[in-house]
Amino acid sequence: MTQLLLWMLMAYGLSNILVYGSIFNTPRNYIFNEADHGIGFFTDFYKFLKGMLSCMMCTPVWVGFFFGIFLYSPVHELLGVSPFASWFFDGMLASGATWAINSIIEWFEQNRPQNNNH
Repeated sequence: MTQLLLWMLMAYGLSNILVYGSIFNTPRNYIFNEADHGIGFFTDFYKFLKGMLSCMMCTPVWVGFFFGIFLYSPVHELLGVSPFASWFFDGMLASGATWAINSIIEWFEQNRPQNNNH
């Protein structure tokens, strides 16, 4: 259970860094610019990346695929699903967990008390 929770937190962390992290501003801005103004063979790929990197529900799907293939597959380990099928469900798990964590954090950001020092 600890591994599952850690896996979900890691998926959220990496997704949050990819979508919002300032360390990725330069590559993200390059991708967005190429998607909007690029001419060439890779324009559709940049459009796909732009869509993915703009969405806290989309990025974790790919993070979950990556984690499931290269790190650890909770769906395979906990449910015994075949490795190839489990990678797909790892992406769904990462997306759902990230959405839940992100929704909770956004709720707290919107409902935090205002500092009214008059």
